Amino acid sequence: MNKIKAILVDDESSAREILARLLSKFDNQIELLDQCEDVLQAVESIKKHQPDVVFLDIEMPNYAGYEIVKFFDVINFDIVFITAYNQYALKAFEVSAIDYILKPIDLDRFNSTVNKLLDKMERKTSLQQLQVLTKTLKNESVEQMVIMDKGYKHFVDIREIVCVEAQESYCKIYLSTGKTFLISKKLKYYETLFAENKLFFRTHKSWIINTTFLDSYSKTNLEVKLAIGVSAKLSRYKVTAFEDLIE
Repeated sequence: MNKIKAILVDDESSAREILARLLSKFDNQIELLDQCEDVLQAVESIKKHQPDVVFLDIEMPNYAGYEIVKFFDVINFDIVFITAYNQYALKAFEVSAIDYILKPIDLDRFNSTVNKLLDKMERKTSLQQLQVLTKTLKNESVEQMVIMDKGYKHFVDIREIVCVEAQESYCKIYLSTGKTFLISKKLKYYETLFAENKLFFRTHKSWIINTTFLDSYSKTNLEVKLAIGVSAKLSRYKVTAFEDLIE
């Protein structure tokens, strides 16, 4: 198997040394081609070396790591971001389906990320994924997300999500187009993701709905009907809060 070609980018020399040392443990599988201290150096190095993956720090002088999108029409390499961002900002990485490693670097997380790269489990980072990441970071709100389904990336506007239904260890996402996705995430993940978005309401332990698509509801049957023909459950403990919301 050919070695994966890598470049690492961080403005702190100590951080570069740590990451290089961690990568050296995979030297039979990964070749570290270059180390850069800012985005402009990285752009030159990427064009010169054509790496398979770039380990890229987010917070750097002049250009933030995610601004690398400005310098390429096509992103034909994977990106793993290195970040010390807070918990809220990590949503940006989750919804863009872009891998990240937190500072200080956790060895298990690092090994998991590298093994994913080695197994080629994911397609390369796309320009559109980076645009989703950038928009979410700048606006501090989730407006679009990337859904991975059967090896394909689907770019979904949050406003198109009608509801999310918990199904054991999975969630079923219903879109206004009638399309559905079955995702291996818990409902709590989406409740946290939509926490700042007032359109979404958790009606039941198994349901989150987008109130934009509300058609009708029955207080007697504890049921909420949505515009695409889906009926969601309404917990009796949520009735008062739900009625206050829709009024």
